Amino acid sequence: MNTIYHVAKSGTKTGNGSTENPFLTINQAAQVAVAGDTIFVHEGVYREWVSPVNAGLNHHRRITYQAFPGDKVTIKGSEEIKSWEHIQDGIWKVTLPHSFFGDFNPYKEEVFGDWLQKEDPRRHLGDVYLNGMSFFEAETYEELENAEVRTERPDYWTQETYTYVNPEQTKYMWYAEVSAESTTIFATFYEADPNKESVEINVRKACFSPLKVGIDYITVRGFEICQAASPWTPPTSDQIGMVGPNWSKGWIIEDNILHDAKCSAISIGKEGSTGHNHHSFRADKTGHQYQLEAVFLAHRIGWKKETVGSHVIKNNTIYDCGQNGIVGHLGCVFSTIENNHIYNIASKREFYGHEIGGIKLHAPIDVVIKNNRIHDCSLGIWLDWQTQGTRVHGNVFYRNNRDL
Repeated sequence: MNTIYHVAKSGTKTGNGSTENPFLTINQAAQVAVAGDTIFVHEGVYREWVSPVNAGLNHHRRITYQAFPGDKVTIKGSEEIKSWEHIQDGIWKVTLPHSFFGDFNPYKEEVFGDWLQKEDPRRHLGDVYLNGMSFFEAETYEELENAEVRTERPDYWTQETYTYVNPEQTKYMWYAEVSAESTTIFATFYEADPNKESVEINVRKACFSPLKVGIDYITVRGFEICQAASPWTPPTSDQIGMVGPNWSKGWIIEDNILHDAKCSAISIGKEGSTGHNHHSFRADKTGHQYQLEAVFLAHRIGWKKETVGSHVIKNNTIYDCGQNGIVGHLGCVFSTIENNHIYNIASKREFYGHEIGGIKLHAPIDVVIKNNRIHDCSLGIWLDWQTQGTRVHGNVFYRNNRDL
């Protein structure tokens, strides 16, 4: 028997998911839903990492998570902060205990991994948002005192001058100091009062992704999903996106609005047991060698059509992400990516490397990429090693530094 569960901001932690007694969080539903069930999420902002524990059985017996028709439902990896203290000339600070972040602190964790170009200043996975606008990270507190509008900078790929999409945004900056007990975040709000406006900070690594592999046949439909501290996702790492199936089969990700992932919005890539940034950590082999080894390790754990891939990603709007709109190595096989609108990917130019693109795939075997609109990205589509039987057609590219 298929069950319909309800999640609402009026729900409780002891709710049973019925219309009269809904769950308070999507994760409550994610712990009990089984093949064939549907989770309707009602109007509101849900600040959580949704991690399904059960899989669907096939395309006809999947588990569906979707916004209730007509309701705006947002899943955020951020938390709202209302305890800012004014210091000087539009600069404010907030100090948070490490317990606020748990075992993952984005203001301590760097953007790090294979094929990341490290000659640029080190950046962190944290971010600050004023009424939804993402800030730039400063290297020092003094840089906040001297913040100014920057209109352009050299482009890494063409070596030509790149003009910022929104130059006024560049003067909004944050800087963090992490001690043994707490994290202090400083930010330039100018004439805005952060305790009266909506100010949010990155807290969670992802918004919708199972912690276990093999959680197959999940549908994610109709949400706004944003503001996650997703890490750098080269083909030799545990590729964690703001949303992703984590080495599973048959997901459908459709009709969503996804934005402000620190690195990647959607990951249909590999998992950690086949290697995780060994080149950067060990420095004993080239990244290319570790990438080859990842392929053989993936074969050992069952990398084949029957166990992974065959995802559908369609009708999504994806924008304002630091590295990728959609990324994947190995786990992207036999997938279809269609009718997505992808823009402003890697347009802040805070960090760069060789794994950036509106869509960036390794091993896109028999993948179909069609009818997508991709613009104002550092790179449009980048299909790397093991591109085989891949069909790219009907896509529209414009104002990218490089299209395909």
